Amino acid sequence: MIEQVGNVKINMEFYLGEDLYSDGDIEDEILDIVKNNTDFTEILHKDSKWSILYHFTPLRRNLLEWYNFKKDSSILEIGAGCGALTGLFCEKVEKVTAVELSKKRADIIANRHIDKTNLEIVVGNFNDISFKEKFDYITLIGVLEYAGKYTDSKNPFVDFLSKIKVLLKPKGTLIIAIENKFGLKYWAGAREDHTGKLFDSIENYLDDGDVRTFGKDELTKILDGVGFNNLEYYYPMPDYKIPVKIFSDEYLPTIGQIGGNFPNYDQQRYIFLNEKTSYDNIILNNHFDFFANSFLVFCKK
Repeated sequence: MIEQVGNVKINMEFYLGEDLYSDGDIEDEILDIVKNNTDFTEILHKDSKWSILYHFTPLRRNLLEWYNFKKDSSILEIGAGCGALTGLFCEKVEKVTAVELSKKRADIIANRHIDKTNLEIVVGNFNDISFKEKFDYITLIGVLEYAGKYTDSKNPFVDFLSKIKVLLKPKGTLIIAIENKFGLKYWAGAREDHTGKLFDSIENYLDDGDVRTFGKDELTKILDGVGFNNLEYYYPMPDYKIPVKIFSDEYLPTIGQIGGNFPNYDQQRYIFLNEKTSYDNIILNNHFDFFANSFLVFCKK
């Protein structure tokens, strides 16, 4: 049930023998990279593929490197991907439990952080896993939007969050990073990140697929309905994936602080308007939080 890769434990108890999520052959390349490299700088310089940039750029760490985690605490990282933030969490807290749907991605995480003595990876669908402990922090970084795909329920987002809430300690914190369905980049010509369709989130996903994001009011109502009524919103720019600046309700941007037009690294985009001048106008009218491209939310019970 337990595999050992260096110092890292891979818990296979809840793995059903099939990887439920995969980016395809690129994951074999990524596994080879983490087995044979500890510094990814040269690889980033040589390989221009989005998947390589996304999984290996150190800018990913900007999202939470600044956050004051309690050192003697525990984190449950749901949907750890290829471990871009897992190493940061191992540096910040006493114990990290990473959940990943894919055995191959679990192998990538383990080999990438092979020296970490405080890391356990659990392979399987979070909804099928039983945990014997509660956590100080639980993270959903680019994960909540997939709840409708991997949670068999009439109210998948609510039920997914409800199960997470049970696993938090009384003073625990849920950390969510997710795209804003009304992000200015979507009005300006960027395709919806998950479906690749223009205006898909703005039109509220007319094809009614399993993957969806939310506006600030929507997300707040969902979280409040589950019992997370103490929320702190932050706004990573240009988005949570590769954040360069992070604003908050206590420190909103001023005119001139937001650049543009931002690239879509993973797919081609149109440019329908000047995002910089548009953001300046939005900031002037006090609506930045509605049009920010993504959210970083700290949620407490």
